[in-house]
Amino acid sequence: MDATPALDASALDVARASSLYNDDLAPVPWDRRKWGLASFAALWISMSACIPTYMLGSSLIGGGMNWWEAILTVFLGNLIVLIPMVLNAHAGTRYGIPFPVLCRASFGTMGANLPALLRALVACGWFGIQTWIGGSAIYKILAIFFPGLAAPGMSTLFGITLPQFACFLFFWAINMWVVYMGIESIRFLLNIKAPLLIALGLLLLWWAYRTAGGFGPILSQPSAFDPGQAKAGQFFSFFFPALTGMIGFWATLSLNIPDFSRYARSQRDQMIGQMLGLPLTMALYAFIGVAVTSATAIIFGQTIWDPTDVLARFKNPVLLIIAMLALCIATLATNIAANVVSPANDFSHLAPRKISFRTGGLITGIIGVLIMPWKLVADPSGYIFTWLIGYSALLGPIGGIMIADYFLVRRRHLNVGALYDGAGEYRYTNGISLVAVVAFVLAVLPNLPGFFVTIKVIAPTSVPAPLVALYNYAWFVGFALAFMIYMILRKLAPNS
Repeated sequence: MDATPALDASALDVARASSLYNDDLAPVPWDRRKWGLASFAALWISMSACIPTYMLGSSLIGGGMNWWEAILTVFLGNLIVLIPMVLNAHAGTRYGIPFPVLCRASFGTMGANLPALLRALVACGWFGIQTWIGGSAIYKILAIFFPGLAAPGMSTLFGITLPQFACFLFFWAINMWVVYMGIESIRFLLNIKAPLLIALGLLLLWWAYRTAGGFGPILSQPSAFDPGQAKAGQFFSFFFPALTGMIGFWATLSLNIPDFSRYARSQRDQMIGQMLGLPLTMALYAFIGVAVTSATAIIFGQTIWDPTDVLARFKNPVLLIIAMLALCIATLATNIAANVVSPANDFSHLAPRKISFRTGGLITGIIGVLIMPWKLVADPSGYIFTWLIGYSALLGPIGGIMIADYFLVRRRHLNVGALYDGAGEYRYTNGISLVAVVAFVLAVLPNLPGFFVTIKVIAPTSVPAPLVALYNYAWFVGFALAFMIYMILRKLAPNS
């Protein structure tokens, strides 16, 4: 067991009296560490078997890849992101502290709000996307029995029909109710979620296999990048941004993994559990998305990348209702575990004495509606190039700074009491580490021109082509630059 340096009584008293402390952010003692190797493997199997994972693989098919190119891209991306995932988890297991508290060591006791808020806002976006998926499933169930809900000419609001918006809000309310009920309800959902969605995925795969005439036709679809095809010679111009997008998919959890690893019994459990649970599950579930999406091109004559749209084509109403309800329950469990636990802690970090876990969860839910998630997943290109790569440009630098600080600057030694002390060694300059903030800003800047071109704020011709291309490697560029700049500046100004 990797022994956690214990807080002495005086340090603990200081922490508890501080405005930086509440029970949700407090270090987890060893007697509350219940997560073993199987727990971490199950966590990742449960979170990876989700509709956005399915959509990852299918979006790559929609972009022109064949089946093995898409699966390889997903697997490589998750293998790469596993490295910062395991490294950042180390501090959570050793010291029992959550992500926002760990950020205080590098960003300062107040400056830690910067990475915490950025991580929280990304989680709000993911919360909205998952809520939209669940609401869409409910809408399509109701449309079977009440066809008028899907009739042409229906009134719209914010770009979607009123029935779609009402179903979205209904599923949102269910999410908020689960948050209010607390962590035990979340654990129950996770226990039943993985079997449900894996079973649903395998049923879809069986349907695709039978209807399309076997795996031969499905997996023989050529790559659009092959010689003579529509995008011949353009493979790498699509592959590298797609790989960055795959890393971006879990770049969120690679930062806030201490929120979960703080409950681990040992470093071995969190490391091996994550290695077993993440890359293979992502690749396998993405394969289902790839195979079914390829089959839709054969069966329907068009590529359908959203599984709810595929399910809506089934004629048996009983089968469709069961499938959609399973999708709703599974999406609910993933949403709460992956997209509420972290931002609730992050928002609580803003004002620990005033914002509880439940209040933080409510804030997450409200922002998740305001972000209008249906626009983020309207097409495969926007899903990868705007959403996944866009936020990876922000989260990559945070990961680089955290890993450089913990492993190289501090060599895995933290003063836990000082993390909760506003006047302690992590106060830096009025609570803010200028070194970390400057490193973060400088690492984000090179990716901004490409991002603005991608979202069509500025014309491609107004930016040098190399800067536009750099955006395709946003996570790598941000991580590496932040890592190096932070190390240099920290040596020049150790206390700034």
